[in-house]
Amino acid sequence: MDNERQINKPNTKSLLTAPKALLTRCKSLQIVTFASMSDIKDRYKTIAGPAHGEFRDRGSKFLAYAFPAYTEEEWQACLEEVRRQHPKARHHCYAYRLGLDGNNFRANDDGEPSGTAGRPILGQIDSFGLANVIVIVVRYFGGTLLGTSGLINAYKESAADALNHAEVIERTVEDVYRVTFDYALMGSVMSSIKNLELEMTRQDFGTIGIVELAIRQSDVAEKLRHFKAAVAGVYLEEVDGLEKIEGLELEYLYTR
Repeated sequence: MDNERQINKPNTKSLLTAPKALLTRCKSLQIVTFASMSDIKDRYKTIAGPAHGEFRDRGSKFLAYAFPAYTEEEWQACLEEVRRQHPKARHHCYAYRLGLDGNNFRANDDGEPSGTAGRPILGQIDSFGLANVIVIVVRYFGGTLLGTSGLINAYKESAADALNHAEVIERTVEDVYRVTFDYALMGSVMSSIKNLELEMTRQDFGTIGIVELAIRQSDVAEKLRHFKAAVAGVYLEEVDGLEKIEGLELEYLYTR
């Protein structure tokens, strides 16, 4: 069951060249976010993978890199990789917005005059209506001072160029649960997953059965209620009174 809906495709003809290792390194980062269980949107927009943009003004070159990022570890890894690829650049400015409540964000000027780099970058993330994204802009100084307005425009335009080249997608907020079960329940567990059209993100059939399920957050309570009733072989009205189903355990893992 696909939880992504494409919003727009990148213009592949105009994609700017960028170090392939840099654009692919952060692509494999695990996409998870530990979001609040209440007060949360059901859908949000982010980018499908890394993208690159560029802007030049009076000899200065601004290289922008956009990455999907869902945790502090992920955005820091992306920033460190960009710094590693551009050790001679004068500035590595960035901004990110993580999570869906709008409160986890940062704008960093990295030595540029206050408010001239990080804020314009963050403004473009917000202008595109994105969440769980970091944009890093590397500046190579061209010998001419651009002034406050010139810097704001340069960081804004380079960030916008990277995001214009990104594939923007809409994702459904999902909770991921681990289901552990005895093999005596194998048939009912697997048939229930199929009948309820639940997405299996992982399965491990060792000494016991383990599957991980991604369920749309707004449907979690009802889907799990039907799942437990089907596995236990009881009517839906009876499942609420069950404290435990012998041989079955459900564990919430994370929200993505």
